Amino acid sequence: MKRILFLLAVVLIFSACRHKGTFSVNGVVKGRTEKHIYLNRLDVNTPILLDSSKISSNGKFSFRIKASEGDFYQLGFSSADFITLLAEPGEKIELSFGGKNLFENYTVRGSTGSEKLQMLDLTLNETKSKLDSLRTIYNKASLEPGFDVKGPELEADFSALIKEQRKKNIGFIITNINSLASIKALYQKINPDTYVLYDPKDLQYLKIVTDSLTHHFPNSKHVQALARDFAKEMNQMYASKIEQITKDLPLTKLDPNLKNTEGKRIALSSLKGKYVLLTFWSVHSSDCIQENLQLKEYYKMYSKKGFEIYQINLDENEADWKTAVKFDELQWVNTREDDPANPKNAIIFNVKSLPTNYLFDKESKIIASNLHGKFLQLKLEQLFNK
Repeated sequence: MKRILFLLAVVLIFSACRHKGTFSVNGVVKGRTEKHIYLNRLDVNTPILLDSSKISSNGKFSFRIKASEGDFYQLGFSSADFITLLAEPGEKIELSFGGKNLFENYTVRGSTGSEKLQMLDLTLNETKSKLDSLRTIYNKASLEPGFDVKGPELEADFSALIKEQRKKNIGFIITNINSLASIKALYQKINPDTYVLYDPKDLQYLKIVTDSLTHHFPNSKHVQALARDFAKEMNQMYASKIEQITKDLPLTKLDPNLKNTEGKRIALSSLKGKYVLLTFWSVHSSDCIQENLQLKEYYKMYSKKGFEIYQINLDENEADWKTAVKFDELQWVNTREDDPANPKNAIIFNVKSLPTNYLFDKESKIIASNLHGKFLQLKLEQLFNK
């Protein structure tokens, strides 16, 4: 008896291990004439066909897919008629379809992630349906008397629906912060041109999800793509801020005019007619010290050809800065923020790490930024060894 129980346990363990690297999908399609249904894996935004399944006479189909981690899949008949699944290894997903389109009326069991995706889709589809109804009413009202009153009311209702959908997506993200399903909540759209999370402040949720999923799913291509997208959005936001600053502030504010080691003020604009590398640094940054040694070589090679360096130090201790300039024999223009605790120039030029630099042409226009090491060397060779 004990031997039988032991063998049964071995069989169960073996079976569990065998299915751990796969997931299954079993479903029923009602009222459709298609003979096959297709399963694609999403390679970020690109569907890759994995398999097809023949639909039996009673509408049943099935898949068994190898998988080493949670991933997104599309199950359907075409690029316009499908549902999205978030499947995990070991899951046994049960589906039932009964609508004109697959995504209109279906049930899903056995996959927590897929159930979350369905909830997101159902909630958004309900909002879209309400918005479509409002548009119909609005268009009709625009042809009738009293539209000057009715119109703004309908517009307010329209706006309220969009804001409510945004709140729902934010709520979903907060309660599902460790689920890959939160990625879908970030990227859902009201229409092809409008994201549900439309407010610039919603970038914070992109960061929250990125940080959380990077911790839990560091090897997921979807999470890695999310991290790249977050970095891109942050760069665009910084660029927009700089652009806004340049619009709101006088041009002189964008022209550093700081004291050198001898206490004499030197403006960046005074170097017009030369190629100027504006660089921000700190005595306490080993990267900055190392770059300064490289800059000494470049300065020796090109200073007589019209190359200048305007360096801004961000250290609070003025003595440390002056000592470093003297000790390392930095021959170019060396200045320091008037108030390192409130480094206005560093803020204007969006300095987030050190060293940071901007390369200006002879007309004082920025032609490159953050060129370091070999990349800076190649650029200078291009400019001066034509």
